Amino acid sequence: MKKYVLQTMNAVRKYIDDEMKNAPEEKTLKVLSEFETKIAYFQHERLIHLMVTLAFASFLLFEIFSLFILPREFLIAGILLVLIFFGLTIGYVMHYYFLENSVQKMYHMRDEIRSFLDGDKVI
Repeated sequence: MKKYVLQTMNAVRKYIDDEMKNAPEEKTLKVLSEFETKIAYFQHERLIHLMVTLAFASFLLFEIFSLFILPREFLIAGILLVLIFFGLTIGYVMHYYFLENSVQKMYHMRDEIRSFLDGDKVI
């Protein structure tokens, strides 16, 4: 997913910087339409990863609290589960952070294209 997001952002950035000023309006509208569709997909992906991140963070907290009530013979297994959930939570937080920042950058790129089409200054 990370590679796909970066490819999309790089392709649109290249279009904005190199081609948009000289391209016909129809092509720019087509690029904008496709870009908005991809932004919607990435927003959905971001929402799903937020839910998964929250789920693993909840599992981690539950497992940490369960360490205090587990019998001694299950303590090693409990610690192992805490480490696994901690690793997964960190990975999901990092991926969610990437998705969140990338989608916000895409919003600004979309605004650049809209401003160009509307003849306004880029904000």
